[in-house]
Amino acid sequence: MNQYSSPSISLIHRCHSVPYDREQLNSLILRGLPHCLQIARKNHAELASLPGIEITVLGARAMAKVHRDFLGIPGPTDVITFPYGEILVCAPIAAERAREFGHDTTTELTLYAIHGLLHLSGHDDTTPAQEKRMAAAQEKILAAVLKIS
Repeated sequence: MNQYSSPSISLIHRCHSVPYDREQLNSLILRGLPHCLQIARKNHAELASLPGIEITVLGARAMAKVHRDFLGIPGPTDVITFPYGEILVCAPIAAERAREFGHDTTTELTLYAIHGLLHLSGHDDTTPAQEKRMAAAQEKILAAVLKIS
């Protein structure tokens, strides 16, 4: 992939018990991708060279299994990112947190996808300083994509 091309995005829906707007989610993620690519290119990170990204919306049970199998942590989590371009997001957690933050599930899922894309762009959140920097970046990108929707 050259420096000007973008990876393709495949959005897979494996959770059917939580309502969200699939078309809007896809559109918002596609709007966030260029922002993340800009960061990835600056950081010479994985996202800049991946031909494709697969984002899968899972239920809590499936996410808990992946969380346990790959990270050794019991229970579901909001988002898991694999370095080869696979991002898993959890719809039930998104629905719960969306209510807490006063927005819809689609917006929360978009935030998780952006978080995953930022991991592929060279961001990390293992220390409080990294977490603060990453949170600021994802909020800025989310605000930008929501502003134009």
